[in-house]
Amino acid sequence: MKQTYIVGGAVRDALLGLPVQDRDYVVVGSTPEQMLAEGFRPVGKDFPVFLHPKTNSEYALARTERKTAAGYKGFVFHTDEHVTLEQDLIRRDLTINAMAQDEAGLIHDPFGGQRDLQQRVFRHVSDAFEEDPVRILRLARFAARFSVAPHDFSVAPETMALMKKMVDAGEVDALVPERVWQELARGLMEVKPSRMFEILRACGALQRLLPELDALWGVPQPEKYHPEIDTGVHIMLVIDYAAAQGYSLPIRFAALLHDLGKGTTPPELWPRHHGHEERSAKLVDIVCQRLKVPSDCRDLAYMTARDHGNVGRALEMRPATIVDMFMRNDAFRKPQRFIDMLRAAECDCFGRSGLENIDFPQPAFLEAALHAAQQVNGGEIAHQCADHPQRIPEAIREARISAVQQFKK
Repeated sequence: MKQTYIVGGAVRDALLGLPVQDRDYVVVGSTPEQMLAEGFRPVGKDFPVFLHPKTNSEYALARTERKTAAGYKGFVFHTDEHVTLEQDLIRRDLTINAMAQDEAGLIHDPFGGQRDLQQRVFRHVSDAFEEDPVRILRLARFAARFSVAPHDFSVAPETMALMKKMVDAGEVDALVPERVWQELARGLMEVKPSRMFEILRACGALQRLLPELDALWGVPQPEKYHPEIDTGVHIMLVIDYAAAQGYSLPIRFAALLHDLGKGTTPPELWPRHHGHEERSAKLVDIVCQRLKVPSDCRDLAYMTARDHGNVGRALEMRPATIVDMFMRNDAFRKPQRFIDMLRAAECDCFGRSGLENIDFPQPAFLEAALHAAQQVNGGEIAHQCADHPQRIPEAIREARISAVQQFKK
């Protein structure tokens, strides 16, 4: 007998009192032929998923799955009218995602998802969890999303042990870069991104996926910045500050990676990190190539890593140095990207325990200085230098330096 259920996140979010964005449906007791006869349109490649003829909502036939190879693509799916709801739900990742609601509104919860919601615990449904390494990233992302009062979700000890086992077995190493980036990006856009990285670090996955970031824990901050708080903890405060401001993904990603170079400072030089900005920029480039990071996030992260220290020194910089920084960052052609870099630098400043309310006028100063330099009429200068065209770039630079000098007065 055919039965249709709402499953997964829609049930979970409704029980948490959160807005339900999307509804996923599973159909028990049906076949692809029957779905087609009812007007559903097939869209699934690996297993039968159909679009409702009127609402376009997705309906998947109940299925089982079997692991056949490493990674998250190595699965064979089976579906027919004899697959039960419980068989479908047991293949899901967490108990809180393994609940279903029938057409009468009754909740079907064979694995204790409601209990774990009440206790705010992430617990795997079965040992099938270890067959898909993406589930580690998803759990960590859920930790960042559901980090709300009265307290964060915790990971059940047996689930954490299973995740560590998966990491040790090399399952995380089989993840393709695009999928890793997709999950990290989504986690950065959650309410408390630090929770994602704390979970990944706790199970060992961060060291495999982002060893450059993992290396920051245990590295002290410079003495003027609370050296008792190590750089890894500082970065977590920084990205949570960026999230609290509602900043874009490129700004949050730049905030995450801006201090990578401190992880390569020899311990005998701690807590000094002279030259870490250049090292940070090189490591950002390595990370972005490995994860195939989109250009907008890559470029802003590189700029921030290289120049966030200069933002902090802006009030002491000479006008020529300021203009050179504008030009190095292509600020005259892409002023908003430069301003986004200033926002990321603000996160670095304010994302420090006890320093959230200090005065940090440098970003506003640089934004105003850029505006002053933008008033220089490059076309007019080019006309004046028509007889010596090779002189045009330097003449424009000198005029911009003069504009910044007048602004500083």
